[in-house]
Amino acid sequence: MDLLPFDEYVRSLNRKRMSAGVLLRDSDGRVLLVEPSYKPHWDIPGGAVDANEAPWATAVREVREELGIECPLGRLLVIDYLSADDRMPEGLAFVFDGGPITQRRVSALSITDPEINSVGLFALREATTKVKPSLATRLTVALEMAETGELALCENGKRVAG
Repeated sequence: MDLLPFDEYVRSLNRKRMSAGVLLRDSDGRVLLVEPSYKPHWDIPGGAVDANEAPWATAVREVREELGIECPLGRLLVIDYLSADDRMPEGLAFVFDGGPITQRRVSALSITDPEINSVGLFALREATTKVKPSLATRLTVALEMAETGELALCENGKRVAG
């Protein structure tokens, strides 16, 4: 077996896309969703991890950009492996606990990010109808992990471990 020179080996390594989102919820268990201007489904606050950026830094940055608030992150709730599809390469999605948020605070948000049309708190049943199916499943798992204190490993939104 011939070994590749190190630089060639490094260039041959697979690259994965990554995203990081934040689960914010109120005392009634409603989750905060954002309505993006550029896609049909609602989402949790978050986005793509930039080059040379850690997923947890992405989560904090995206909440600041999308909601205009500083959100100290809690623990990691979900790591979800996303298979490649027609449009996107395989990737990893991280969901962090953003802790509690009140309706009063949500109502006071001044959304200035052109990527966000609106923001709202939704019961899980309604939230899962607004987001993509894979996020609906991931969101359900994230809420459970926020309650149990565990970390879940998922594949395409479905829990496989944790």
